[in-house]
Amino acid sequence: MSNNTLNVIDRDGQRQAVEWEPEQSLMEALRDNDLPVLASCGGTASCATCHVFLDGDIVASLGERSEDEAELLVDAEGFREDCSRLSCQVGFEERLDGITVTLAPEED
Repeated sequence: MSNNTLNVIDRDGQRQAVEWEPEQSLMEALRDNDLPVLASCGGTASCATCHVFLDGDIVASLGERSEDEAELLVDAEGFREDCSRLSCQVGFEERLDGITVTLAPEED
């Protein structure tokens, strides 16, 4: 099993590379690498505290958002139809190696 590398842009605009292990969701990879992702629901798609922005092509390749995810994102601060996802709903895939993930604004 191999790991992926994520290029993460934090809320201060700082970029860093972190590892994404096969058994992790994107949210877990961010959290486990000490990035400020609250993930208060623990990855059950019942909050939007793991909201991230991904490249539009990546978002399109991930398929449709679930109804729960779509409802949460529409109400999330900074929602962007073309690039917003809940990171807890993005599973590890080797084809995602090297993607850039931008942390969405923190909810007020």
